[in-house]
Amino acid sequence: MRRCRPPLLALALTALPAATVAQGLPTAMPAEVGLSPERLARLDAFASRLVEEGEIAGAVVLLARRGRVAHVEAYGSADREGGTSMREDAIFRICSMSKPITSVAAMMLYEEGHFLLDDPAGRFLPELSSPLVIVPAGDSYGTVPATGPITIRHLLTHTSGISYRFFGLPIVADIYAAAGVTDGLSETELDLAENVRRIAAQPLLHEPGERMSYGLNTDVLGRLVEVVSGMSLGEFLEQRIFGPLRMVDTGFRVPEPKLGRIPTIYRSDRGERLERLPEGNHEEGHVVFAAGYPYRGPRTYESGGGGLVSTASDYARFAQMLLNRGELDGVRLLSRKTVELMTADHLMGREGSDDGFGLGLSVARPPGESGGIVSAGTWGWSGFYTTNFWIDPEEEMIGVILTQTYPFNGGRVLDRLRAVAYTAIAD
Repeated sequence: MRRCRPPLLALALTALPAATVAQGLPTAMPAEVGLSPERLARLDAFASRLVEEGEIAGAVVLLARRGRVAHVEAYGSADREGGTSMREDAIFRICSMSKPITSVAAMMLYEEGHFLLDDPAGRFLPELSSPLVIVPAGDSYGTVPATGPITIRHLLTHTSGISYRFFGLPIVADIYAAAGVTDGLSETELDLAENVRRIAAQPLLHEPGERMSYGLNTDVLGRLVEVVSGMSLGEFLEQRIFGPLRMVDTGFRVPEPKLGRIPTIYRSDRGERLERLPEGNHEEGHVVFAAGYPYRGPRTYESGGGGLVSTASDYARFAQMLLNRGELDGVRLLSRKTVELMTADHLMGREGSDDGFGLGLSVARPPGESGGIVSAGTWGWSGFYTTNFWIDPEEEMIGVILTQTYPFNGGRVLDRLRAVAYTAIAD
């Protein structure tokens, strides 16, 4: 499928295996959902230019409106050295686009009455029961007991004070590195329980609830899902989300028959050169990352905050479920009221984010405040290897942009692609 599916091709799809057909949302000609074919051609031209200028090696861009996909296109290469073109069903390392999925898992347990959002997380994860807060002192630091507990809401909103190795104060990054904490993007022998124990033993950046500090909160949330449900995080996501939504290419592992669909990660030097990221772990500053974590090494770590792989088509089904207020194709994962709760701004003006933030995903402020083109209240998030999705309830629009580019390139790649995509709205 390119940007639309003519009737003869739609008829021909009846000969394909059911699993292939089941992946995607229904399709439409662009004009049927208020998108301009001419302006979508401009999106194609711009994405191709990003490839030609060396900003990215390849990408897949999907746009859906009013519940139907009107544009899906693959650009450039999945493997430049091997001469492999990007394909629309490429399986991407979506990294932090995992966070909304894990957050939905937690909210499903919330709906079942297992906890309230302001319950202390230490009730389920005792290692979090007595958090300390860092007090920097020159080149060293001290700690003081936190004045309040880390709550489940704090984990969902990244306001707990838990950090990443590559975010926050350099001294905290050093502390996390010395403790052997993984950010979920590397080949590691740790499992989720052990990494959360290590995270909990380190001091917080600030008092719980004080401000937003992006960190390993969703990995900790994933561990909470395991403890409450009695299942591994991967099992819970497969049985309760991926299976029901028919997200057939999403998970923490890439099986052997699908390895050829994984694009290569390329290091981009702002258009001057693209360099293939070699296999194995790479450490740059405080960040440790790898190309092969979904298919190499012990694969014992299921990072709720960054470990999933997916396709544009699969992720669009997840996004459409949220846009439909918790339901897709007769399968309801969440109630309408829970989705309203998730997509409200829970930061309420606290520092730490240019946009608002809900429970596991950003909430856009009005264009005059944010400076962007998306409607106020648009939900979404991005990923480490330059991936992004958004859900615009006002326009009934979903966008998924997937590349495999390091370092993260929001401004020159994602923001510009999203801006060009929005200008295709014609009604």
